[in-house]
Amino acid sequence: MTLNRSNPEAIDVLLTRRSVKKADMVGPGPDDRAMERILAAGLRVPDHGRLTPWRFFVYSGDALLALAEAIGRIHKNEEPNATDAQKSKIAGFVTSAPVLVILASTPSDAKPVPKWEQQLSAGASAMSMLIAAHMLGYVGQWLTDWPAFSPGFKAYLGLGAEDQIAGFVFLGSQSETPPERLRPVMSDVVRFFKTREDVAMDSPVKPGNDAET
Repeated sequence: MTLNRSNPEAIDVLLTRRSVKKADMVGPGPDDRAMERILAAGLRVPDHGRLTPWRFFVYSGDALLALAEAIGRIHKNEEPNATDAQKSKIAGFVTSAPVLVILASTPSDAKPVPKWEQQLSAGASAMSMLIAAHMLGYVGQWLTDWPAFSPGFKAYLGLGAEDQIAGFVFLGSQSETPPERLRPVMSDVVRFFKTREDVAMDSPVKPGNDAET
């Protein structure tokens, strides 16, 4: 396998990727071969210290219905005063799309790698899976909701005290092309520094001068 192959045309995948609401997804979802490639992309992310600080739980078919039932039981136990609307929302949360990947951040203390870096690695994994799904002709949406913050659901997945559910990645096909959303203006969020003067202009310490104490 040749690594870091250039493919300028592939930039279009990044520049045209658009999340599709899980409620708007239709079948088919990724088959086993496609899911293997999507998950492989999720594994090829920056991982300082090779700690593999993430885990994936993949649901499809009848397993989604069983998962919904489990979440319903946990929700009833943890939120006994929930309204009917809240119960209905939770009941249908995981069953809208053909395939669901629950992504967990599972930081390790085996090496002195900051926990924040390990959590960012899980986020990178989610994004890589979304891009891979898009490249294979599918669509996706990365969400969190009540189950992501439920102690009971975390325990149901067998996660530890320091682990967190990073998100629910829903995958399927689009029934129609989604509209573009408003994107940020680059000049509002990016700053370029090309000369020494650019750096000095915003620094309280000028080049060549000692900092005041």
